[in-house]
Amino acid sequence: MTKRILALLTSAVMLLTACLKEEPANSESSDTSTAEAEITAPAKSAKVTIDGTKFMVGGKELWINGVNTPWQKWNDFCGNMDEQSWEETFALLKKDNINCTRIWINCNGTGIVRVNDKGMVESVNESHWTDLDKLFALAEKYEVYVMPTLLSFDHFKDGNTGKDNWRTLVSTKEGSDDYARKYCAEFAKRYADCDWIFGVDLMNEPDWVYENAECGQISWDNLTYFFSKCSEAIHENSDMLVTVGLGFTKYNSDKYNGNMISDQRLIEAAGSDKAALDFYSTHFYMWAKPWFGFPFTSTPEEYGLGTDKPCLIGETPNDDEKESGMSCTEKYKSLYENGWNGLMVWMEYRTDGSSGCDVLWYRYDLTSAATNAMNELIPEKVHPLAHADYPSDAA
Repeated sequence: MTKRILALLTSAVMLLTACLKEEPANSESSDTSTAEAEITAPAKSAKVTIDGTKFMVGGKELWINGVNTPWQKWNDFCGNMDEQSWEETFALLKKDNINCTRIWINCNGTGIVRVNDKGMVESVNESHWTDLDKLFALAEKYEVYVMPTLLSFDHFKDGNTGKDNWRTLVSTKEGSDDYARKYCAEFAKRYADCDWIFGVDLMNEPDWVYENAECGQISWDNLTYFFSKCSEAIHENSDMLVTVGLGFTKYNSDKYNGNMISDQRLIEAAGSDKAALDFYSTHFYMWAKPWFGFPFTSTPEEYGLGTDKPCLIGETPNDDEKESGMSCTEKYKSLYENGWNGLMVWMEYRTDGSSGCDVLWYRYDLTSAATNAMNELIPEKVHPLAHADYPSDAA
């Protein structure tokens, strides 16, 4: 009987000791401390900023491991957005460590921004904003940045029903001011808090608007003024980054025909420091190599771009290994090694079975091999948020 009592007493003591060990010294204080930590812990901002010649996120460098998924249907965002297809695209990009995509949110103007014959903006389709809300929500959900391209030389091209109106808009200060105020400023206000907009591309390849008769041959004085007012409007209403996707370096470099989008030209045109661009995103295709060099074996400075801004290649083929002598993977790696800030290869959406792999983006197998290789090489720069220095991470 005595042994049984002793055993029971021993068990009771052990149970009490265990309970005391599990109970915090001051449970109320502990709960309060945890709650305060949750309240005061800084949120992880995905907003892209610039430090010198580098893109930054969360105190870490961002390297644009990017692509172009310009459209699935021409003018996707005027009330006819295929949300499911775009969601599938973002999920695919996320899977293959692609951290940014360039998308044309207005391919040639019809049904999105309505311009009259005096070159003034009559209205913006409200469904356009609704579609963009969905697009940028997908960017945030999948943590893939978007570079929205607002216009293209296609707006001014023979065959486009609104070409004359767009040509008049860009050719007059009144039209440029009106577009900057009614569209660019409104875009900036609506999406100022969207961290997953990497930077705004004001126009796809305006070089052809200047050079080609079929696009109006509008002067650089007019185009430069137009860009200056658009950039100013965006910077006045947000902290979004701004660029212009020139077709080649001829008009993006004082080494050749002059940098038509330089700080000096834009600031003088608008009379405001806010008119300057934040980075350069020139395009490259092999036809330009004999005249303007080869970016993939050059530094941005050697290629003729300025040394005061980040520089990336905003558009180039993913399948020209035979012509260029470099695979898609080699292009990404070589640009990184030569001090560029990113690459965004071109991909077309195919529905005719010619994509070359199991997905609808043309030769996506070449692209995904390259972007995954870059993630293996520099994971902290492809996904800087995962490596950012936040107090909550250290804890």
